[in-house]
Amino acid sequence: MSESPEAPVRYRSGDEDSARWEGFPFRPGDIVISTRSKSGTTWVQMICALLVFQDPELPAPLTELSPWLDWLGEPRDDVVAALAAQPHRRFVKTHTPLDGIPLDPHASYVVVARDPLDMAVSLYHQSGNLDRHRMARLTGRPAPQEPPRARPPLREWLLSWIDRDVAPADDLDSLPGVLWHLSDAWDRRRRPNVLLVHYADLSADLAGQMRRIARRLDIEVPEPRWPALVEAATFGRMRERASALAPDRAGVLRSRTDFFRRGTSGAGRELLDAAELAHYRRRLAALAPPDLLGWLHREG
Repeated sequence: MSESPEAPVRYRSGDEDSARWEGFPFRPGDIVISTRSKSGTTWVQMICALLVFQDPELPAPLTELSPWLDWLGEPRDDVVAALAAQPHRRFVKTHTPLDGIPLDPHASYVVVARDPLDMAVSLYHQSGNLDRHRMARLTGRPAPQEPPRARPPLREWLLSWIDRDVAPADDLDSLPGVLWHLSDAWDRRRRPNVLLVHYADLSADLAGQMRRIARRLDIEVPEPRWPALVEAATFGRMRERASALAPDRAGVLRSRTDFFRRGTSGAGRELLDAAELAHYRRRLAALAPPDLLGWLHREG
């Protein structure tokens, strides 16, 4: 049974389709990790894996343990069958906002937020690390016939990203799309099975945030295990293990190590001057409520 009487909104792109969630057979205790791209998805998947297995050495690559149900690059039936075969508590990745997936009262939904400017900078760099031809083949689209156009410099691209006016559903990685995803989760934040996690908080206090997530997911971790689990979730350790942790089951990344590029906050603000930052804040004020923006843009 869903928590909402309304049917989920359908979100589609060339790579994803939220309709793949329709009829998904939930199990009690399932964890759904809902994020925008480059907002800490893999980080929180790793944290959930460490909490579920309570061992820094995972039993399989992270993408196998926590598949991405929305992605069109793998047949839906195969993904659902693989999840059905998992004997452990399941944690599933999605880039769909909560209004686009079934909300099962016996599942937990973890929504991860990041400063939108930092997310955009990371998205820019990630774009250059993707094998577009392989992605097209896997998702059943024609391969690009022309070489990709040279991207503008990062600062120029970021300014255009801030100003781009698009319906959120048409581009969830746009600024309107990011704020739509987070505003929807923010409105649900007081529900007992919805948990918001901030990237800056993970950076500032990883151990404390992992304990908070464990409490909300009703996972008990013996005290002696905590130091090793926290160390395994640090950015440096995850980058060292990129071959097993990067979300590249289908081989669409040019470099798994480069997927873990920087792992810090503030890159977006460093690129803009005072007037540009003021303009950015005005754009935000038109897209999201003040309390969400105050939470989203703190330093951690």
